[in-house]
Amino acid sequence: MASSETYSAPEHAKVEEIPAAEHEKAVAAPPPEVKAPADRPPIGYCALAEVVLRFLLFASALVAVVVIVTSKQTIHHVPAKFNHSPAFIYFVAALSVAGLYSIITTLFSFYALLKPGCYPKVLSHFVIFDVVLLGIVSAATGTAGAVGYIGLKGNKHVGWKKICHVYDDFCRHVGASVFVSLFASIVLLFLVLLSVHSLSKKTTK
Repeated sequence: MASSETYSAPEHAKVEEIPAAEHEKAVAAPPPEVKAPADRPPIGYCALAEVVLRFLLFASALVAVVVIVTSKQTIHHVPAKFNHSPAFIYFVAALSVAGLYSIITTLFSFYALLKPGCYPKVLSHFVIFDVVLLGIVSAATGTAGAVGYIGLKGNKHVGWKKICHVYDDFCRHVGASVFVSLFASIVLLFLVLLSVHSLSKKTTK
């Protein structure tokens, strides 16, 4: 009787050990599969949208600068150039800075697209400069547009005569350049909104 009791004890112990080991494996297995895919898609979509917007900013800034720089027109040996107006000089300088800035930030955004882990760090720095550049480009667009409007309509109250009926080609270039610059300002606004939206999603998590 004693020998049969001592022999059954190890068997009972072995039966209890097997389910415990299987239970530990079942608990440890699921977590790695669920977590990895969930975080990546939103960062990738935001980074891709940012790359596209920054490329559009570069294209619009380049077109605006080229159009106004090539706006020279001469009537009766009297030329009309963009550098005859301080407002247009500031306009060209602001859009040139925007174009250079967009090249640099597009490269960084493309790098962040390849490595999503560094995207929030890049985003936190860009949003500050985007807001500053939005103010600069918007001010330049408004200033150039105001001078262009005076050239188109004049101002009878102060005796400023309109010139666009004479320098029509010059005024068309200025108007087209201001319109493209306005598009660049809208792109910058969308960049700021996208950055704020992405950062707010990060802080809420």
